[in-house]
Amino acid sequence: MTVFFLGLIIFFGSHLWTVFARGPREALIRKLGAGPYKGLYSLVAAAGFALIIIGWRSADVSLLYAPPSWARHITYALMLIALICLAAAYLPKGRIAASLKHPMLAGVKIWAAAHLLVNGEVRSVILFGAFLVYAVVDRIAVKKRGEPTPAAGPLLNDVIAVGAGAAAWAGIFFYAHRFIAGVALT
Repeated sequence: MTVFFLGLIIFFGSHLWTVFARGPREALIRKLGAGPYKGLYSLVAAAGFALIIIGWRSADVSLLYAPPSWARHITYALMLIALICLAAAYLPKGRIAASLKHPMLAGVKIWAAAHLLVNGEVRSVILFGAFLVYAVVDRIAVKKRGEPTPAAGPLLNDVIAVGAGAAAWAGIFFYAHRFIAGVALT
């Protein structure tokens, strides 16, 4: 579990550093430049993510709780919502993005909570719990900073976000989940 925890510390440490060390972050950006800073940040986060993946195989699979069989249906529905939120975060802004204020963090919270419903082993609870805690903490920090809410764009942008989120959901559900997580859903 050492590699798994090291990965979590590096991945979330780099993310939390950008949330709470705003002054040092800005100083580093001024010193390195925006592009090199983003590259360095991406390398550190990717290294943490890689260690999470490598450490996952040897992490504790003891069962903390047995999820009920019906929870998977709720998870499927929540994942559709999570992927629509993520699409709304990265596509031209519509009413979804404006109403959620930070749709990426909303999507991560929903994704993590949905996976906690159906994964009761130690490593899953740690992983998805860490993502959930991070997204909640980051959302609180964003709110305290008073970052502006994106203006609501045309309804067409929401239609595109829903379509993209639904397409991603279908691709993951019917095909990609077995490669992403090693578990086929169909």
